[in-house]
Amino acid sequence: MSAPPLKKPTVTEREARQVAEAAREQDWRKPSFGKELFLGRFRLDLIHPHPLPTDEAVRRGEQFLTKLRAFCETKVDPALIEREARIPDEVINGLKELGALGMKIDPKYGGLGLTQVYYNKALALVGSVSPAVGVLLSAHQSIGVPQPLKLFGTPEQKQRFLPRCARTDISAFLLTEPDVGSDPARLATSAVPDGDDYVLDGVKLWTTNGVVADLLVVMARVPKSEGHRGGITAFVVEADSPGITVENRNAFMGLRGIENGVTRFHQVRIPAANRIGPEGVGLKIALTTLNTGRLSLPASCVAAGKWSLKIAREWSAAREQWGRPIAHHEAVGAKISFIAATTFALEAVLDLSSQMADEDRNDIRIEGALAKLIASELGWRMADELVQIRGGRGFETAASLAARGEKAVPAEQVLRDLRINRIFEGSTEIMHLLIAREAVDAHLSVAGDLIDPDKSLQDKARAGANAGVFYAKWLPKLVAGPGQLPSSYAEFKHGIDLSPHLRHVERHSRKLARSTFYAMSRWQGRMETKQAFLGRIVDIGAELFAMSAACVRAELLRSRGENGREAYQLADAFCRQSRIRVDELFGRLWSNTDDVDGKVVKGVMAGTYEWLEHGIIDPSGDGPWIADTTPGPSERTNVHRPIR
Repeated sequence: MSAPPLKKPTVTEREARQVAEAAREQDWRKPSFGKELFLGRFRLDLIHPHPLPTDEAVRRGEQFLTKLRAFCETKVDPALIEREARIPDEVINGLKELGALGMKIDPKYGGLGLTQVYYNKALALVGSVSPAVGVLLSAHQSIGVPQPLKLFGTPEQKQRFLPRCARTDISAFLLTEPDVGSDPARLATSAVPDGDDYVLDGVKLWTTNGVVADLLVVMARVPKSEGHRGGITAFVVEADSPGITVENRNAFMGLRGIENGVTRFHQVRIPAANRIGPEGVGLKIALTTLNTGRLSLPASCVAAGKWSLKIAREWSAAREQWGRPIAHHEAVGAKISFIAATTFALEAVLDLSSQMADEDRNDIRIEGALAKLIASELGWRMADELVQIRGGRGFETAASLAARGEKAVPAEQVLRDLRINRIFEGSTEIMHLLIAREAVDAHLSVAGDLIDPDKSLQDKARAGANAGVFYAKWLPKLVAGPGQLPSSYAEFKHGIDLSPHLRHVERHSRKLARSTFYAMSRWQGRMETKQAFLGRIVDIGAELFAMSAACVRAELLRSRGENGREAYQLADAFCRQSRIRVDELFGRLWSNTDDVDGKVVKGVMAGTYEWLEHGIIDPSGDGPWIADTTPGPSERTNVHRPIR
C-alpha cells in the first residue's frame, strides 16, 4: 500500500530551524582553523607551513591545464556565447572529449582524478574565457551527481553513474522550488513509496544545467509511513524519464549562456536503488556536498580579479588625463591597488582552502563558507571598480566598443556575470547565518539548554554547571596572547614585515570571541534574531581568515623563490586595507542603526510610507509574485535538449 501524496508543508519558524539544525553536521572530528578563529584561538599551525599538493597531483593537473588552455583559446568564442545566450553544442562535446566533465571523478570510473586545487584552477581558466562554461562544469561536478555519489553513494551507484558523468552525461542539482529557497523545511516536491519505487511529483526552479542535463540529483520529501522514516531525501533521476518536463529556459542579467530552467515532475517513477543514502538525510547530503562545492565560486571570482587587474593595468597606462596616465592619479591608483591586493588574497584563500580539502586533515566547512562569502563580495566590488576605472567605456558593451573601433573589453558583462555569486549556493545573508551557527557551536553545545525554552529546569541546571566549567577555562585565555608580543611571528619578516598583521589577527580573534560571548550574555535566546550583528561577526572572521591566508601564501612564495618580494608587498597592502574594514566592523557591532532600521521596516510593511512611492509608473508586468506549483501534468512544451 503506497503512502498518500504529501500536502504542501506549513511550518513555523521554530520548526524550520529544527529541520536545518537536524541537517547540520554536528560533530567536529578534525581540527578547524576557522572554528578556532571564532573561539579566540589563532591556530596558525593549522595552515602554516602552507600545505602543498603532491608532485604527481601537480603533474596531472598541469598536464590537463595545458590541454584545457589550448581548447579554450581555439574552440571557445565568448562573444558568440554572450550574443546568442547559448554555449554551442560543439564546445560542450569538445569538453566531453577532453574529459572536463570528469575532472573530480576517480580514474577508475573514467575520470581525471584532479585534486580540488587543480579542479579550481581549471574552473578559473575556463571561467576567465566564458563564465557560462565555468558554471556548466562546476554545477555538473561540484553539486551535481558526481560529488554526492562520491561522498554518499553505494559502490553499485558509483559504478552505474560515475562513468557516464565522467565522459558523456551532464548532471544538475534540483533543490530550490518556486516558493522554497533557503528554507527547505517547506519543501513541497514529494517522493511517495510505491513497491520498489518512489513516485515523484513537484516543480523545481533555477535548475542550473537542468535544460540539457542527462542525470539529476533531486531533493524530495518522503512521507512517513510504515517501513519508511520519511523526510527530505536525495535521488538520482534520469532526466528523460516519463513525466519530466522542462517547462522553461530561464534568462538572467548575466551568465547568459547557462542552461537554467524550470522542471516539473508528474508521477515520475524512481527505482529505490537510485536513492542516495537513507531516507531523511537529503539535506545533510546537500550541505556536506556544498562544503567543498562552494569553492567553485571563489575560483570564478579569482579569475575575474586576475582579468580585472590585467585590464586595469593596460587601460590605465594607455589612458591619459591632465598630462599623465590615469594610474598615477591617486583616486584611480587606490582602485588598482585594491584590485591587485584583493586578487592576491582571494587566490590565497582559495588555494589554502582547496589544499586543506585535498589533504582532508582539517574540517573545512567554515573555511569553505568563508571563502565563498568574502570572494563573492570582494569579487563583485573588484569588477565594479574596474567599470569605474574604465569610465563610460566600462558601461559600454564589448560589441559596441568593437563596432566603433576600440578594444572589445567586456567589463560590464563581468560585472553582470559576477553579481549572481552573492546569491548562488547560499546568499550572503544565508552564509552569515550558516557560518554564525557554526561559529557559536561551542557555546551552544555547553550552554544551549540554558536558553532553550523547551528544556526542563533540571536540564537547565545541568547546562549551567557545564557552562560554568567551560567558561572558567575559556574566558581567561581571551585576555592575553602572542598578538601582544612584538617578537611573535618573526618568521614573516623579510624586508617587508608581515608579523604585525598576524599579531593583529591574533588579538582581534580574541576580541571577536569576547564580543560574541558578550552578545550571547546580553541577548541569550534572542541572539538568533540579531542577524545584522551576526553578519558583522562573520565578516570580521572572513577578513581575519583572508589576512592569515595572504600572509601564509606570501611566505610560501618567498620560501620557494617565486616572486616573494612582490607577494609580501601585496599581502601587506591587503592586510592594511583589511584592517581598516575590520576596525569599522568592530565599531558597528555596538554603534549601528539596527534598531531604527527595524522601526522603518515595520513602517514600510504597514504602509506608513506608501506616500513615498507616489510619482512613478511601475513597468512590471502582470502575474503572481510566485508561480503556481500545484502538482499535476505539464501543460507546456518540453524544452529539454540533451547534447549528444
